[in-house]
Amino acid sequence: MALGERIGRSLRPGAVLALKGGLGAGKTCLAKGIARGLGVEETVTSPTYTIIAEYRGRAPLYHIDAYRLAGDRDFESLGGPELLDGQGVAIIEWSERIPQSLPPKHIGIEIIIGNDQRRMFRISGLHGAERADLT
Repeated sequence: MALGERIGRSLRPGAVLALKGGLGAGKTCLAKGIARGLGVEETVTSPTYTIIAEYRGRAPLYHIDAYRLAGDRDFESLGGPELLDGQGVAIIEWSERIPQSLPPKHIGIEIIIGNDQRRMFRISGLHGAERADLT
């Protein structure tokens, strides 16, 4: 949650975060922290069944869960690419299900659960962030 909040504070409209990690890895928890960092006051929940949830903060936040999508065509038919047009910040859980839909300058965040159940975060492509210092 704390890492997500720090990331959220550094984001600006146009940022697309592609989250990867197994079931229970903490993707939604990270998304909640990012939302808090963006100033979202609503309760953020997993959009597994709605697929797309929108929240208001200092920039619109589009929380997308691609788990139930069959691929990029499903995402396209829902109008998903329009949410990645730079007007807001998009967080995509299970982003590996829609690889062709991800813009080239997305931020990839992979959550890995270690043997001791600690979470490790592999972050790549900090495009869309005002600063890369997230320590």
